[in-house]
Amino acid sequence: MSDRRVAILGGGLYRPGRVRYDNAEEGVAMAYKNMLEDFPKLDPREIEFVQSSYFSDHLNQQLCMAWIVQDYIGQHRKGGYRVEAGGSTPLDNIINAYYLIKSGQYDLILVLGWEWMSEVDTATTNEFIASASDTDWDFTVGGFYNGYYAALETRHMQLYGETIEDLGRIAVKNRNNAIHNPFSQWRAEHGTGRVTLDDYYKDRIIAWPYRRWNCALISEGACCLLMGSEKMAKRLTSHPMWIEGVGLGSDSMRPGDRLVDWAYHGVHKADERLYPANVEKPKTPYPEMANFGFARESAKQAYAQAGISDPLKELDLAELFAPYDGVELCLYEDLMFCPRGEGKTMIRQGVVERGGELPCQLSGGLTAFTHPVGATSLFQTLFLHWQLAGLIKKKLGDATLQVKNAKKAITTGHGGTGCQGGVIIYSKD
Repeated sequence: MSDRRVAILGGGLYRPGRVRYDNAEEGVAMAYKNMLEDFPKLDPREIEFVQSSYFSDHLNQQLCMAWIVQDYIGQHRKGGYRVEAGGSTPLDNIINAYYLIKSGQYDLILVLGWEWMSEVDTATTNEFIASASDTDWDFTVGGFYNGYYAALETRHMQLYGETIEDLGRIAVKNRNNAIHNPFSQWRAEHGTGRVTLDDYYKDRIIAWPYRRWNCALISEGACCLLMGSEKMAKRLTSHPMWIEGVGLGSDSMRPGDRLVDWAYHGVHKADERLYPANVEKPKTPYPEMANFGFARESAKQAYAQAGISDPLKELDLAELFAPYDGVELCLYEDLMFCPRGEGKTMIRQGVVERGGELPCQLSGGLTAFTHPVGATSLFQTLFLHWQLAGLIKKKLGDATLQVKNAKKAITTGHGGTGCQGGVIIYSKD
């Protein structure tokens, strides 16, 4: 692999919300304008390639929306195309741009992402999203992602004993982070008051064990990142965020098949041995239905490239793609922050809280910050850039969320029920 370094140079956003009355191309243009304000030395004509990400043609009610967006911001003379991979769409967008720059093909790429999820009603939005599951089998019998993920979390609870209170602690943690993020949907809709577990228990159940607070937001929003080679980083910014490690992985399309998942059979023997003795062991004890094999595969690759042997000790913060709070807990295990089955301990001991050893979802995450699918990982990556650059107070008007002396961070993305996804390790040096 080329030794060219690749950096996130900065970015811009159009504040996400439940309903935004500007259309998608206007939102992207405002995010682009917001980004350009941070780059006085940049001539937009220097951008060599434009890569776009949005999840659903149905939600945009438009095929080939990327053409409209690229035209709208005046970059239509440049090469460009769309990346799409369900929930992993924006993370894959970053990774693809990384490889294009690392290969030497380009020095400066504009990465755009957006989703407008409220042009149809919420039930229809959920139906469109569910069409990313197997439409020959799961979708046709009423499969929706709320139900899929509730089943996965119920299985993890059965095996390893986390409780509703553990899920509530994650929900409360993320909202009490989001109140310090002026771009978060939670703060826009609910203000800056802290919430408690008692508040969580008053929330309505969506699909047991998940209450509404445990589920990702319906969002409209846009975000853009400027990515470049070391040459461009030196000229355009004093605080690049370097991509140090990248990994990609996948798993079976249908989570029920993961009980007999031959591609993973015998691959992770240490985790297979951690399977509880009181439950009949399936053919594939890891990842099974309860964990995410794509994340373990991706993390192994990214850690090896970044030279990380102890992620809990060597990483300073994490922004995880967790559309449901049980996913966040499982990812603690699959990313090897803790042994399998100990995700509950991470939240109970405050390890992932603000001020803990490895704070997760300081932005508020997908359940309190935002989740416009095609832009979500761009929002999280921009937040990490502000963290590693020490810009939280400047960008948010409040230093509460700033991790002092943060040097390394991790983010993830995935589509479907962990059918495909990836991991990126970032560094400020």
